[in-house]
Amino acid sequence: MLRRRLYALLFFACTFGAWAQGVLPPPEKKPEPLTRILFVFDASNSMYGRWQTGTRMEVAQRLMRELLDSLGRIEKPQFELALRVYGHQKPVPPQDCNDTRLEVAFSPTSIPRIQKTLAGLRPMGTTPIARSLIKAGSDFPECADCRNIIILITDGVEACDEDPCAASRILQQRGVILKPFVIGIGLETNLAKNFGCVGTYYDAGDEQTFSKALNVIMTQALDNTTAQINLLDHRGVSAETNLPVVLHNVTSGQTEEAIVHTMNYAGQPDTLDLDPLVTYRGTVYTLPPVEIPSSEVHAGKHNHLGTLAAQGSLRLNMVNVPNRQSMPLAVVRKPGSTEIVHVQPLGSEQRYLVGTYELDILTLPRYRQTVVVEGGKTTELSIPAPGNASLTLKIASIGAVFLRENDDWTYVVPLDDAQTRQSFALQPGTYTVLYRPKSAQQTAYSKSSTFTVTSGATAIVNLQ
Repeated sequence: MLRRRLYALLFFACTFGAWAQGVLPPPEKKPEPLTRILFVFDASNSMYGRWQTGTRMEVAQRLMRELLDSLGRIEKPQFELALRVYGHQKPVPPQDCNDTRLEVAFSPTSIPRIQKTLAGLRPMGTTPIARSLIKAGSDFPECADCRNIIILITDGVEACDEDPCAASRILQQRGVILKPFVIGIGLETNLAKNFGCVGTYYDAGDEQTFSKALNVIMTQALDNTTAQINLLDHRGVSAETNLPVVLHNVTSGQTEEAIVHTMNYAGQPDTLDLDPLVTYRGTVYTLPPVEIPSSEVHAGKHNHLGTLAAQGSLRLNMVNVPNRQSMPLAVVRKPGSTEIVHVQPLGSEQRYLVGTYELDILTLPRYRQTVVVEGGKTTELSIPAPGNASLTLKIASIGAVFLRENDDWTYVVPLDDAQTRQSFALQPGTYTVLYRPKSAQQTAYSKSSTFTVTSGATAIVNLQ
C-alpha cells in the first residue's frame, strides 16, 4: 500500500513538473462509441429462387454464418448485433404487410442466437421493406454514445405500396440511424436502382460479390477513417489555422465534431478520425464564419475537407490617448448589412476574412470608416484621442450638442435636463450647444454657444 502511494505521488510530481515547464500531457483519448448493427433480413417467398449453388436463402444463410463466425472471434468487440426478419411468419397469399419482427435483440452475446435463427428460417411471405425499416427504429435501445447501422439484405423490392426511401430518410433525419447499407441478391438492374435512396447499395450478382459486399460493409461499419480540414489562405495554400470548427451530420443536423483547427508538427492540418457513414458539413468560425460544403468521406482513404478562409488583420489605434481613458468600441459590419460581424475595441488587432468592412466607432460623435482587409496583411486605422468639454449652466436646460462643419449640424448628444454641470468626451472639432432653460415657456429663450475641442485638452464652456 505504501509503495502504491509513493508511485502515485511520483506520477503526480512528474506530471505537475511537465505542466510547469510548458509540456502538455498526452491528450485524453476519445472513447470509441458502441456500434450497433441491425441486420434486416428478407425471408419472403421469393428467397426460394435458385441462385448460384443453391436457393437464395441457402446461399445467404451460409455467407451470413461465415461472416458471423469471423465477428465472433474478435476479442473485446466494440459492437453489438441484432436481427430483424420479414416475410417469415405468414404465407402468401394472402399478403400480410405486418409480417416483420425483431427476432434477436441487441446484446454482447447475440451472435450464436442470430446464427441459430437464420438457420431455421423458411421463406414464406411478402416483402414489407418500408414497414420493417420504420419498426427497426425502435429496435435500438436508448444510448448516449452509439452508432446505429442497418444492413438490409433483400432479393426483392417493396411489395406493400409503401416508400422505403421515405422510411430511411425519416430515421436518418431523426438521428436514429446512420445511412443504411443495402445488399441486393440477384436483383434485376431496373429494380436495383430503387434502393439508391434507401442507403449505400451493393448489387450482389453472385455469391462472391455478396461475400465481398458483406466484408466491405462491415469494415466501413466498424472502422473510422482519417481526414484533414484544409483552410485555404489568399494564395490557395492550406495555411489558415487556430480557428474553431464544428462539423455536422448533413442528414440529421446533429453535431459530429467540435475542434480548434491545429497544424501538426509537420506543418500540415492535424488528422481527424471521421465516420465514413456520415456526410459532413461544417462551419469555420472566422469573422465572419465560412461554411465547409457538404462532404462525403471514403473508408480506407485519407480524406480532405476544406474551404477558402483567407484572412488579414485589422489594427485599430487611438493616437495620444490619455491614461485611464477607456477605449471606445468599433462595430464592424459588411457593407450594406445590418448584421454585426464583430465588436472590436480600439487599441487591439483582430483577424477578419479578406474583404471590405464598414466600421462604426462609438466615439462622440460616431466615427465611420470603410476599410479593406487584404490577405496576409495588416490594415491599420488610427483616429485622434478625444478632448473634454466641460459645460456649466446657470439653470438646468433642455438641448443638445452638435458637431459643426460649415452649415452642417450633426447631432451628437443630448443635455441632461436635471444637471447644471455636464462633461463630455468629444472628438476634436467645432461644436455648438443649443439649449433653453427647462422652466422657460417661450422659444425666445433658446440660446447657443460654439466651442472647440482638441485632443487631450478640456474646453471650459460657461453658458448664460
